[in-house]
Amino acid sequence: MTEISLMTEASPVAAKPHLPDAQTVTSVKHWTDRLFSFRVTRPKSLRFRSGEFVMIGLLDDKGKPLLRAYSIASPAWDEELEFYSIKVPDGPLTSRLQHIKPGDEIILRPKPVGTLVHDALLPGKRIWFLATGTGIAPFASLMREPETYEKYDQVIMMHTCREVAELEYGRQLVESLKDDPLIGEMVGGKLIYYPTTTREPFHHMGRVTDNLASGKVFADLGLPPMNPAEDRAMVCGSLAFNIDVKAILEGFGLREGANSDPKEFVVEKAFVGDGI
Repeated sequence: MTEISLMTEASPVAAKPHLPDAQTVTSVKHWTDRLFSFRVTRPKSLRFRSGEFVMIGLLDDKGKPLLRAYSIASPAWDEELEFYSIKVPDGPLTSRLQHIKPGDEIILRPKPVGTLVHDALLPGKRIWFLATGTGIAPFASLMREPETYEKYDQVIMMHTCREVAELEYGRQLVESLKDDPLIGEMVGGKLIYYPTTTREPFHHMGRVTDNLASGKVFADLGLPPMNPAEDRAMVCGSLAFNIDVKAILEGFGLREGANSDPKEFVVEKAFVGDGI
């Protein structure tokens, strides 16, 4: 059973010092002892494309902003902003951030940027979302974005974690989409979820890189190997993961694109993983 807390009218917001670019935490959910998600109020002026990230954080011991890049896990149409984070016991930011509660404030710099956006890809038939750990966050946004299903016939979400419990955030999100009043009918038959573990036994195992390079994922899903005419991909994980996946995608003939130069795949270089 996961732990969740919601903001109530009794939350002591006014008693806390006001932060610069402050937004109020509305809910927090701890998925494992290493993973949590939270939602905050959305600035009325904030406009972003699903898949982008912003800088969020808290004040350090000296009262200076301690900020890190976090992908927005909620879609562009959501009235609140959702984030998905790892907990690092000695991490400068997450050692503090993991203790936030509804009613608390965080710093949110309202300047969204990022490469994991539809505009950075050429039109295609299939799109592959490739993630490890909390790298699923931008895809949590894109899987809830109507444009994703308008542009592609198939959407494949490959997500790898060490243990089954670490997949739960993504599993619950994917499971909820079929009943979503906005995109439920669009998702049906298009979204393919392919979660794997690397340590704990599971019905699908292995790293994203291994399952792509060996062709196992294509055999399991009954799909042809990636090709630049039909397939597009977005990548979000550790630096080492991004480098390895980029090499595999280029081996399939796909080229890396950007906002100013759309191609067949894009990589999020600002992802923050261990040590934050």
